[in-house]
Amino acid sequence: MQSWHGLDEVPLDWGRSVVTIGVFDGVHLGHQRMVARAVEMARDLGLPAVAVTFDPHPDEVVRPGSHPPRLTTTDRRAELLFALGVDAVCVLPFTLEFSRMSPDEFVQTALVDRLHAAGVVVGENFRFGHKASGDLETLRTLGEKYDFQAEGVPLVSDGDAISSTVIRERLSVGDVTGAAVLLGRPHRVEGVVVRGHQRGRALGFPTANVESPHHTAIPAEGVYAGWLQCTQSPSPYEGERWPAAISIGTNPTFDGVERTVEAYALDRDDLDLYGAHVAVDFGERLRDTLRFDSIEALIEQMHDDVARARELTS
Repeated sequence: MQSWHGLDEVPLDWGRSVVTIGVFDGVHLGHQRMVARAVEMARDLGLPAVAVTFDPHPDEVVRPGSHPPRLTTTDRRAELLFALGVDAVCVLPFTLEFSRMSPDEFVQTALVDRLHAAGVVVGENFRFGHKASGDLETLRTLGEKYDFQAEGVPLVSDGDAISSTVIRERLSVGDVTGAAVLLGRPHRVEGVVVRGHQRGRALGFPTANVESPHHTAIPAEGVYAGWLQCTQSPSPYEGERWPAAISIGTNPTFDGVERTVEAYALDRDDLDLYGAHVAVDFGERLRDTLRFDSIEALIEQMHDDVARARELTS
């Protein structure tokens, strides 16, 4: 498996390959179908499969300030693409200059000169080039010019279109189970564990306060059942995964103002995760965020939340 950031990192002796192109945010079921077709074509031709994606999101460059909430980090995107069978992932820096390339310039520069495409697989609604002037038919025409086969794949499941936009909409209302159906797995929020107010520890439920990257797609405020996993060092718990009760909100009982993502690993009060990179996977929404009249009432509800989370994640 090879990972390249920019076309300059593609080996000079790279031979012909089958390429699939997309932002691939979320690597949802529609993306998975597209990548599977590219891998199938590559195996039939005896060639490697390459996934080409972009960073930052093209919308942020074309319309500054419009960056959509991100379903997956770039590293997570690559990890998921590799798991689907691609041999290489090429992350193209999406710049204003890049956005001004004509469809022909993009195809010649990226697909022909560097990746030597024998086949290109995209979604049926694929657009590319300056002002999104190129579409699937444009790609097919350019394929005839540059000697590669272009194929479009419908991004649908059970007759319904799947899109990253729809998944973001579901997360925005706390529908993590609906999002998981379209993703083919639980939605994940990643970040570094930082020190918070440590109220959870004082209440008997020590939580990992997760500081996620800017633009992360965080579900609506509420309490959820899910899982907490330590994904990177420094931590003696690297690779471990625990059932968890997850809270998203401002802690209104304590008059909080900052929205946080906090995960309590069930029945674990011995974890020291400060500074560790973790992943929070969302399984099911338990309830809305509430303001309690007393600490005792809050603690009672937290016991109920933990019990329900345990049932749902066991």
